[in-house]
Amino acid sequence: MDKWKRNLFILYVGQFLAMASTSSITPFLPLYLQELGLTDPKKVLFWSGMIYGANLLTAFLFSPLWGRLADKYGRKMMLVRSGLGMAVTITLMGVATSPLQLLLLRLVNGVLSGFGPAAVALTATNTPKERSGYALGILHSGAVAGTICGPLLGGLLADHFGLREVFFYTGISIFAAALIVIFGVRETFEKKEKSAERTDMLQDFKLIVARKPMASMFVSSAILRAAMIGTLPLIPLYVQQLATGSDNVVVLAGITSAAMGIANMITAPHLGKLGDRIGSHRVFVYAVFGAIIFAVPQAFVHQLWQLIALRFFTGACIGGMMPSMNVLVRQYAPAGMESRTYSYVNCAVLLGGLAGSLGMGAVASGFGLPMIFIMMAALLLISIIWMRVKVFPHIAQREDPAALAGGQELIK
Repeated sequence: MDKWKRNLFILYVGQFLAMASTSSITPFLPLYLQELGLTDPKKVLFWSGMIYGANLLTAFLFSPLWGRLADKYGRKMMLVRSGLGMAVTITLMGVATSPLQLLLLRLVNGVLSGFGPAAVALTATNTPKERSGYALGILHSGAVAGTICGPLLGGLLADHFGLREVFFYTGISIFAAALIVIFGVRETFEKKEKSAERTDMLQDFKLIVARKPMASMFVSSAILRAAMIGTLPLIPLYVQQLATGSDNVVVLAGITSAAMGIANMITAPHLGKLGDRIGSHRVFVYAVFGAIIFAVPQAFVHQLWQLIALRFFTGACIGGMMPSMNVLVRQYAPAGMESRTYSYVNCAVLLGGLAGSLGMGAVASGFGLPMIFIMMAALLLISIIWMRVKVFPHIAQREDPAALAGGQELIK
């Protein structure tokens, strides 16, 4: 097996374990806070929001630092650092005795996180360019699979062993992910000689965004994430409206949420391979327009099965978005600064997810739940217009005349 294929297989497993582990505990944080002694529902909601956001905040702040160190010392080292660090902090969450301790541990966990961006950077830089779309699609599929399976596995563990034990088993899973990276992944990394000119993180950021159209892709990544993530927390409420009188709303909400993720997982590798053949920017265009077509009707469904079907097809289209964006980022990232570039993409994605969740909540509160799907379609349309104006002209300049002619027709 080629080294890049071996790395891809191992990182797929690692991504699955890491994402399944982190997503398995998030849904149960409010219940865990009650176990820690909180009884007032308002306090439970307040602390749940604080504890959930704490992880995102420190991950956002420290992501550029880990990207900088990855470019200096290697991406594999950052994978191991993240895996071992999260394994320790998440295990300690299982012995927390107060909400404050849990909050502090979540802050530390965000500082040490970054397994996903490091895996993307390592895959992008150690895979032949002509196969990068396929490889990043496979890696994305592993992350989505872990995100889907995590809450289910966490629920089963909590039901059989208890909430505290979920943190222990989660820590063991992430530790296992770190071990398979240590003993399985082989990275091709050439340490750059020390330069007379040393830069700080602000200078790194300025250098990266000066490389057109990188700043525009950061913006588009944030918009895409806001569109994709913003609707997810509100899906159970929409299912509750459509399944009036049902005793299995929780199960039906889980099926509805999983439908999009399953389709995403299935199509991402195939759309990545297609991007290697016809261009990732073309796959991006098709994927975004497809998602818009399937998003709008979700606001007008009357039966739950209609929503599930539309969510599935939306997920199939979404499978071509972020992997294609990651391929484009790889093409335009400054040489030797790939990890730093992906770390800033991760910052944009975190901001987009946070803004999407807050924004969709405001839209649902002011205009009703169905309007969140119209907003999702609007955000996707804004993203494709932004890419058409700010990014695609730079891509066109790199293509040969024959490919350019076809690409311009597609973009129009």
